Amino acid sequence: MHRAARVEDALHEIVERRLRSRGWRPVITAYTGYGAPGWARVMARVVLTRGRPTLKRLEKVRGWRSFTSSPVNNAVVKIQIGDSITETRTDRSGYVDTRVKGDLEPGWGSVRLFTEGAAPAEAPIRVVDPEARFGLISDIDDTVMVTALPRPLLAAWNTFVLDEHARMAVPGMAVLYERLVTANAGAPVFYLSTGAWNVAPTLTRFLSRHLYPAGPLLLTDWGPTPDRWFRSGQEHKRTTLQRLSREFPKIRWLLVGDDGQHDQEIYSEFAHAHPDNVAAVAIRQLSPTQSVLAGAIPGPSGNPEAVGSGGKTWFSAPDGAGLWSLLRDTDVV
Repeated sequence: MHRAARVEDALHEIVERRLRSRGWRPVITAYTGYGAPGWARVMARVVLTRGRPTLKRLEKVRGWRSFTSSPVNNAVVKIQIGDSITETRTDRSGYVDTRVKGDLEPGWGSVRLFTEGAAPAEAPIRVVDPEARFGLISDIDDTVMVTALPRPLLAAWNTFVLDEHARMAVPGMAVLYERLVTANAGAPVFYLSTGAWNVAPTLTRFLSRHLYPAGPLLLTDWGPTPDRWFRSGQEHKRTTLQRLSREFPKIRWLLVGDDGQHDQEIYSEFAHAHPDNVAAVAIRQLSPTQSVLAGAIPGPSGNPEAVGSGGKTWFSAPDGAGLWSLLRDTDVV
């Protein structure tokens, strides 16, 4: 195991032991999962907290608070779907990410999670209809929410200091997504980001408050891995897209991102490798100023010729209204 991972594990063990001696107890943070009739992907985290948590869904939460928690590793977690119970364990960072069997109807369902010393928790599950043939996969940073993530200082400010009420939504994107979902009944929506799971509650509140369609967040875990210092955000996006193509082989996805980071390259690669799983690509264009601040080179934004479209239609516009004007008269919608 990588030295950084060993150091992190040792620190977690010391902190967990001391917090437990002071009366801290486990709590389950359940994330929105997804699945299909017969199975569900369940995601959650077990951390220590001081006493019984009384978080309000819409309360203001500073970003740094999401990172000041101590994970409980190797904890036994039971997952109940109806009468079926599956047992698993948290990983070294306290996370559960597992696929379990169970009968769930298409639409929205839930599973119950149990671990010793913690109150049970319910995890929402988006159950995709087997008849669905269209879905939406969206980036978050600078696609639905203005963050300018590549700017180190501002990114740190946005992540660790601001609460979600101070973040700005990209104009028109929520309306665009709602129209796409309305035009394609039963279409699943996934939000794929390189952000850390720690900020999932903040992002969920943000998306809900700005009226984005509900859907699972597919985030990653920051920090050392068994073989490297930090996880690769780009690799996380690539592997997640590949996984969704395997799990839902009949769905053609509209891939939505921006031209400030690596969305175009990642979507191009996926379109080439899985042409039957891509309906089209929609790229939100950053302004020249936004591109410079985001670390990108100003130029023809969203240009598929620069990355190779994979034979798929690419749409580019600076906001949701512009993308809708291009999409509404196509066979994509």
